[in-house]
Amino acid sequence: MTDPLRIIANALATVETKQLEKWLADYFTKNDVDIIVLGKPSQMSGQPSETMRFIEPLAARLRRAYPDKKVVLYDERFTSVMAHRAMLDSGIGKMARRDKALVDRISATIILQSYMDSIEYNADRFREAFK
Repeated sequence: MTDPLRIIANALATVETKQLEKWLADYFTKNDVDIIVLGKPSQMSGQPSETMRFIEPLAARLRRAYPDKKVVLYDERFTSVMAHRAMLDSGIGKMARRDKALVDRISATIILQSYMDSIEYNADRFREAFK
């Protein structure tokens, strides 16, 4: 999620895959959300990775369930490595660095922040401002 000014990305909870859509439905009833950013798993070549077969159907379900929200797939390459680097740099202990849920939250924050810093996102914001 972001701050109200959409400057800084923040982590939310880590949710089991089978609970995700129910969790999102609840979250959307309590919070104003207009963009959903999903990590886009890609190979080094930029081609979709094998796990993309799970992401595309989720994106399609979210688009159908929430036509008022923009669903964006954004490059997630290197985010786990960046998350581990951030954990090391912040002094998080070795045991905590093994916590997959923590790595996932940091990775999700990196993906969202990268999207918010992107030309694509800022061009959309610019167009919206001058409608």
